[in-house]
Amino acid sequence: MANLNRLLKRARNSPFFMRVLNFGLNQKVPFNKPHGFKVLEAGDDHITVYLPYKKVNLNHIQGMHACALATLSEFTTGLSLLRKLNPKKYRIILKSLRMEYYYQGKTGITATCTLDDAWVERQILTPLKAEDAVTVTIEIDSHDARSNPICTGFIEWQVKDWKKVRTKLT
Repeated sequence: MANLNRLLKRARNSPFFMRVLNFGLNQKVPFNKPHGFKVLEAGDDHITVYLPYKKVNLNHIQGMHACALATLSEFTTGLSLLRKLNPKKYRIILKSLRMEYYYQGKTGITATCTLDDAWVERQILTPLKAEDAVTVTIEIDSHDARSNPICTGFIEWQVKDWKKVRTKLT
């Protein structure tokens, strides 16, 4: 966690550390590597991720594939949660994902997730004091290079203190 936050902070003003961040994310999340996600911005409360217009991300009519857009939404919101929560203390797991599509993406797509500390405290940390697990839905909009709205993701995450997790590791 400390390494991710430190790297996100350094990447904010350094093209070199932004490349290091993106390389590291590709290594840690190899499933997403073929998509070519690139973190473009990493502010204190927001993260913007880019999905390139390339063959692996396209559907049969040469538009952005619905599943690539859903994965962009999941990746961006998950990274934002990891930025705010210590993964050594809290487990986050995708519970559900719902998408609404508006426009056929024919360029690269960006998604920005904004989570501030007050929201995290109010929606996650305070409820976790009384509950074993908390479920939050993060709404995220994606746009093409011309600022056309492409889709909105409603990504539902379950957050739980690792001490409350009852799954055996094998």
